[in-house]
Amino acid sequence: MVSGLEEVTLATIALVVVAGLAAGWVDAVVGGGGLIQLPALLLVPGISPVQALATNKLGSIFGTTTSAVTYYRRAHPDLRTALPMAGIALAGSFGGAILAASLPSSVFKPIIVVALVAVAVFTATKPTVGELTKLRHTGRRHYGTAAGIGLVVGFYDGLIGPGTGSFLIIAMVTLLGYNFLAASAKAKIVNMATNLGALAFFLPNGSVLWGLGLVLGFANMIGGYLGARMAVKQGSKFVRLVFLVVVAALIVKLGHDVWVENIRG
Repeated sequence: MVSGLEEVTLATIALVVVAGLAAGWVDAVVGGGGLIQLPALLLVPGISPVQALATNKLGSIFGTTTSAVTYYRRAHPDLRTALPMAGIALAGSFGGAILAASLPSSVFKPIIVVALVAVAVFTATKPTVGELTKLRHTGRRHYGTAAGIGLVVGFYDGLIGPGTGSFLIIAMVTLLGYNFLAASAKAKIVNMATNLGALAFFLPNGSVLWGLGLVLGFANMIGGYLGARMAVKQGSKFVRLVFLVVVAALIVKLGHDVWVENIRG
């Protein structure tokens, strides 16, 4: 078993721990912690992109599980919607991870950047969206829409990953009618499942660096707990503000990736 810690300096481990704490906090509030965590892992000497992605998923599942439990205890999300979404998202994530092994994510990044810009503009220009829960559908249509969100976003998480929680939240706010806090609470349950789906593909391939992943996971747990508690305490307006900041960071990060890839191409 490869731990990933064999040739890592204390300074690098410290960086990974700090990144894990910050990523766990951001993920618990609005998702998007991979923006912090994945680049930190790529600084580990000798690590491959696939190992970084797989180890990131291992660390993240500790944080998303912790924040999901914290939200459940304090915000009591509707499990009748969240659990079916999570099951379908798990299957979608596994399928996305399979495709990720053969198809470069650069194919999809320009589309994702455009989608994120649209999300940011929509959220910024409609300040009342997501303040209160006003469900748009009931019965089968509600659960069918939730299942569709789980499948699409789960597939995206397995294929590319960054911003999964943010996409889940904005989809549940706009398409289902939840407020930002309720959407974030459900997103953690679904995101936990998407991490599991991707790990189900990565683990048999031996891509996970266990020692590094467990260190990251411990830090993620602490960040996830603190972030979930703060989100519940501060409410939907706070979640919306952090959401806009994270989406802006995603646009900059993925937009830069597309620009660099186009220059190299």
